[in-house]
Amino acid sequence: MRGFSRRGVLGLGLGAAAAAGVAGCSVGGSSGSGNPGPVNPSGAPQAAAPSGPAVKVIGDGSTADTGPQPHQPAAPVPLQPGETPPQFVVFSWDGAGEIGNGLFPRFLKLAKDHGAAMTFFLSGIYLLPESKKDLYRPPKNPVGASDIGYLKDENVRNTLKCVREAWLDGHEIGTHFNGHFCGGSGSVGKWTPEDWQSEIDQAVSFVTNWRTNTGWTDVEPLPFDYRKELTGARTPCLLGQDNLLPTAQKLGWRYDSSSPGGLQQWPVKRGGLWDLPLQSLPFPGHSFEVLSMDYNILANQSKNTTKGVPSNYPAWRTQATAAYLGGFKRAYETNRAPLFIGNHFEQWNGGIYMDAVEEALKGMADKKDVRLVSFRQFADWLDVQDPKVLAKLRTLGPGQAPTGGWGTYLTAA
Repeated sequence: MRGFSRRGVLGLGLGAAAAAGVAGCSVGGSSGSGNPGPVNPSGAPQAAAPSGPAVKVIGDGSTADTGPQPHQPAAPVPLQPGETPPQFVVFSWDGAGEIGNGLFPRFLKLAKDHGAAMTFFLSGIYLLPESKKDLYRPPKNPVGASDIGYLKDENVRNTLKCVREAWLDGHEIGTHFNGHFCGGSGSVGKWTPEDWQSEIDQAVSFVTNWRTNTGWTDVEPLPFDYRKELTGARTPCLLGQDNLLPTAQKLGWRYDSSSPGGLQQWPVKRGGLWDLPLQSLPFPGHSFEVLSMDYNILANQSKNTTKGVPSNYPAWRTQATAAYLGGFKRAYETNRAPLFIGNHFEQWNGGIYMDAVEEALKGMADKKDVRLVSFRQFADWLDVQDPKVLAKLRTLGPGQAPTGGWGTYLTAA
């Protein structure tokens, strides 16, 4: 890891089981008591008929094939000689649970207002009731263990609604796996490819069998086939990528966003997948750079607490916003490298990082050539480009503009 004042500080999933108190997303389905409904002869709950377009129910009705995902961009095309590359920006969210603070619906609305697509890395256990935690058998950890806890039932319901709405709005649903183990003998950094396979299988199972595990019949199915939807991930604390990649490649995944820090340059493939790491950005007021994630900015501001001195919040919020916008400007005005930003639905330091990322998105959205996309959509674009063009783009370092301008730089490639 380069340029950090606090080495080894990576994005953590804190506060996972916060109390409910804010309404969930505006998706059909009740937020009632969660008592099991009638079951079919196989023992799985009998799902209520979903609203909307005709669907093909999958398995126990937790998910359904509703056809092509809505609100997707036109098919990507290769860059033409002399064409300026788009400025891609990916806003992504680790965990992606609606934990009762209203942040998931807040950012769904923000994305809709600005025509943005995002990637939501869903933690599988966020759809598993705590009463069923013994179903989770994490590699190298006790049965039912989780460093991020489990959500209350009402928050599981609201997470289902928000994930459903996110996909229908055109966002990508990836995975943040399950128990978020960062330290000790059970750390994901020590997992084998076989451990990762088990963890992925369980994450998929929790998403595709939530109806059986909850017994709920009054919540609509997730409108996608998760086994087909799932094409990328981010590991807990950005650990364990080396042993994840062989498993991810075997599963046909297309990208991974788990590298422990990257630079603002055009990406390469690693282990057969596009390597799309969080990046070092200019950090206002410091000579070092900071990783493009809310928690890492926090770690350089309030150090070891998520509740720092409130009088510092305004300055910290301004600094966080400037870090995001500074990284954007550096790329936008020079090498046009994609910008990847990671976040958590948390109110750390009074919610200043949520305000910062909102202001940053607003500051980027209306600029010429800017595309606010999901990781999968960006991988789609990369896949149709001439490898020689991508290779030449990769020769430009952070903040390095193309010699002679874009009108001539890519012509030779």
